Amino acid sequence: MYIYHNSKFIKDSEATISPFDHGFLYGLGVFETFRVYKGFPFLLHDHLDRLQVAVDEIGISYKINRQEIFGIIQELIALNHCESEDVTVRLNISAGNGEVGQLLQAYDHPTILCFLRKAPSAKVIEKKAIILKLRRNTPEGNYRLKSHHYLNNILGKRELIQTPDLDGIFLTEHGFVAEGIVSNIFWGDENGVYTPSLETGILNGITRKFVIRCLETLQIPVIEGFFEKEQMFDYREVIMTNSSQELIAIRDIDGHEFDGENGIIIQKLYDLYKSNKTKLLSIDELQRVEKDETSDNETSAN
Repeated sequence: MYIYHNSKFIKDSEATISPFDHGFLYGLGVFETFRVYKGFPFLLHDHLDRLQVAVDEIGISYKINRQEIFGIIQELIALNHCESEDVTVRLNISAGNGEVGQLLQAYDHPTILCFLRKAPSAKVIEKKAIILKLRRNTPEGNYRLKSHHYLNNILGKRELIQTPDLDGIFLTEHGFVAEGIVSNIFWGDENGVYTPSLETGILNGITRKFVIRCLETLQIPVIEGFFEKEQMFDYREVIMTNSSQELIAIRDIDGHEFDGENGIIIQKLYDLYKSNKTKLLSIDELQRVEKDETSDNETSAN
């Protein structure tokens, strides 16, 4: 497989990272994972905007160029002969080399990595889940970044080591529903959909933001807040979201049964997802695309 490594396209077996990279030594690095549908990078601008915020937050001097990243992705797709496939892209920026023990220094030469992997099938995934015993840790800073600090996620995954087909749901230290191991979570019905507030310390997922915008388009109220797990169990639909797996329909949590892939909300969301995933470079474009399609349909009807 060919990967991108600091301005070069090389075989993955040729890639090396210095032991003095502070992304390796101290976890000073951030990343984005996003889907590319037959060459189209879905919501690329939103992912790169969030990555830039994270890069600035941890003090790496690097300006992300959207056109450059788009070109890197297209070159990787061509080199790996993935033009007709759906792939997942991982774009990683770490601090680069620094003095050991010197935590206050300029990071002007970051390590940039970008590579592809085959994407999960583009359909609604149905899973069972459990409430994890391990609690969600609080963010390292004022809010959660998509960073190299992944131990809490890994320890949560290890709770499922005997049941790898399950997904796990974190509660906060105070017992409120937080998020999945690598996903955000929603539940509710056509009268309203609930999701944990960012103030619980969860990641502000790009797919989370897209789903909220989709629900607004469907005129379904979205309520963000602090919720106990019992409030989630009162509804028939629970949905988990992330950029790689898109929409995950939950059919059971600790013995509480839900509608899974037959749920009305997830079917409506998937229809919007399917019709827009090769059109939108940013979430803000959704309203315009939906308006244009409505106008086209009305014109055709006339």
